[in-house]
Amino acid sequence: MSQVETRQLGDTGMQVPLLTFGGNVFGWTLDQEQSFSLLDALVEKGLWFIDTADVYSRWAPGNKGGESETIIGNWLKKSGKRDRIVLATKVGMELSPEKTGLKPQYIRQAVEDSLRRLQTDYIDLYQAHRDDEETPLAETLAAFDSLIREGKVRAIGASNYSAPRLQEALAVSAENGLARYATLQPEYNLYDREGYESALEAVATAHGLGVINYYSLASGFLSGKYRSAADANKSARGQGVVEKYLNPRGLNILAALDEISHAHSVTPTQVALAWQIARPSITAPIVSATSLAQLDDLTGAMRLRLTSQEIETLAQASQ
Repeated sequence: MSQVETRQLGDTGMQVPLLTFGGNVFGWTLDQEQSFSLLDALVEKGLWFIDTADVYSRWAPGNKGGESETIIGNWLKKSGKRDRIVLATKVGMELSPEKTGLKPQYIRQAVEDSLRRLQTDYIDLYQAHRDDEETPLAETLAAFDSLIREGKVRAIGASNYSAPRLQEALAVSAENGLARYATLQPEYNLYDREGYESALEAVATAHGLGVINYYSLASGFLSGKYRSAADANKSARGQGVVEKYLNPRGLNILAALDEISHAHSVTPTQVALAWQIARPSITAPIVSATSLAQLDDLTGAMRLRLTSQEIETLAQASQ
């Protein structure tokens, strides 16, 4: 097993590597056998912080949700590696009309379903996948608090919360003596900076939250895979990527990534991730892969150290 640098995940007491692995590929672009091979490789290469959700991968044809957790659970049973990973999952996105939101009764049902699929008796990090403004924060947090006291969950986190609602949730926890969100999962990358940097970052920093950001490669754009309209056919999501990111600002970012990656003899992917890892408020960006070659590319980012000038060059290019 690779020895990798780790960081504290907020105030959870857990140490995690510099990257989080996104489990949405399990049961979607990878079948169970392929997923098992990748999961084994993740542990060996030091990418053993794995984030999934009960809803993964409901969007794929023939799926209903729970596929990713089921595959991870089957792998845990076969491999016996539960104590070698930090396991995160999420609740709150719609699995069906009656399975959605953050009402206490539903959280209680959902966690039992996740534990059963994952074939484990505890979840390291259980996250609210999105805010539920129809349910009082105190009720949601009391439900999470109970799960922690029962030992079913070690820590809780928030994903897709606005800065005001995250601040309010933290205040409700403090006022009521309840477990608080220890982590935040926002969208953040070199292109999509405003949503996090404008307000969420200050809340996370003030309260010492661990931050595990998603879309860290902007749906693959920051890998340099999409450089012209013709590249839209490179993947199922290519058209959307080209439409959103292939503009003067996006091309400026790619040019800066190219320059710095050439200087270090690494890939644009590694530079884009290293820039995020270097940001003091970021704990471990979420990344994903479907092959061992992609995995090697990602793990290289954990070893890359950019200079302060290179970090500033990238920041300027993405203004």
